[in-house]
Amino acid sequence: MNKIKVGLIGFSIGGHVFHAPFINGNPDLELYKVTARKPEQQLLLAERYPEAIGVLSAEEIIADPEVDLVVVATSNDVHFSLAKSALEAGKHVVVEKPFTNTTMEADELIVLAQSKGLLLSVHHNARFHSDFKTVKKVVSSGRLGRLVNYEARYDRFRNFLRPGAWREEDLPGSGIHYDLGAHLIDQALQLFGQPETVFADLRVQRDGAKAIDDFELILSYPRLKVSLKGQMLAKAATPRYSLFGMNGTFIKEGVDPQEALLRDGAMPHRIGNWGQEDETSFGKLSLLENGAEVAELVPSEVGSGQDFYANIAAVLNGEEELLVKPEQARDVIRILELAERSAVEQRIISLKGELIS
Repeated sequence: MNKIKVGLIGFSIGGHVFHAPFINGNPDLELYKVTARKPEQQLLLAERYPEAIGVLSAEEIIADPEVDLVVVATSNDVHFSLAKSALEAGKHVVVEKPFTNTTMEADELIVLAQSKGLLLSVHHNARFHSDFKTVKKVVSSGRLGRLVNYEARYDRFRNFLRPGAWREEDLPGSGIHYDLGAHLIDQALQLFGQPETVFADLRVQRDGAKAIDDFELILSYPRLKVSLKGQMLAKAATPRYSLFGMNGTFIKEGVDPQEALLRDGAMPHRIGNWGQEDETSFGKLSLLENGAEVAELVPSEVGSGQDFYANIAAVLNGEEELLVKPEQARDVIRILELAERSAVEQRIISLKGELIS
């Protein structure tokens, strides 16, 4: 069977850390062409993927009849235009999250892909992180009883601005709510489905900052509050997940180990214990069960970022159903849009766009 030839648009952090290693490690995929404009990107591409062809423009990938699948791993402002061009050229497309900057753009791409019978997916890779997979296991176990509060955080510390970083500019799709919040929203939707209302507090806190660098979103469900938070001024580590139920609490600290390894240049298919957390990061379950106090560590599930591209290849080969559907990614964008409106108007907003209070 011929390999699926992949054209990767973007070889900065997103492309060379989160996409290329998993594409290269999949036996059904071939990292065929990659945009590498900067000299350092060209050197890195030649060093790690010598068989891949480096090009200077996205057009060289989209116009190539040999390319089967286009991966858009660029700044958010061109996700829509590049994905649209690739679909119009008859290519299957994977877009880095966030999908697009608006729901309208997302819907247009979904309709276009459907009309041409093409695969369209979004790289919501945090579904495959060890910490979230563990949380999902705990929720599904039912041991917490009825869940009343779910808190998830993406906290980092950088008290300075990166010169020239597009995420730090006041542009559509910039700010950490679109970057990190998109992960948390997608995870919440996977666990609990669509909320009834959205309330958001979005702030610019660092000196000289232009883009959102602190966010809190509250998604309301019947008898359940979901709090999604992120900031850039958390010097001390905070719990990644805190779950509170009628029977007790689950606290998960530590982070999925995959990103750190990828940033160091690790190749997932060459590491036998890929995605395994250290025991020091195991979550803590505290329960009252049958009148007895229970405290135990919950071994973490194994992170499996490779599952995303394994599914993409299997879908294109007619073997599986798509895991990350574009409609799901569109729903994330819809909540981000409502969150921005909520923050500006300081109101709770229903998912129908109606003001609640």
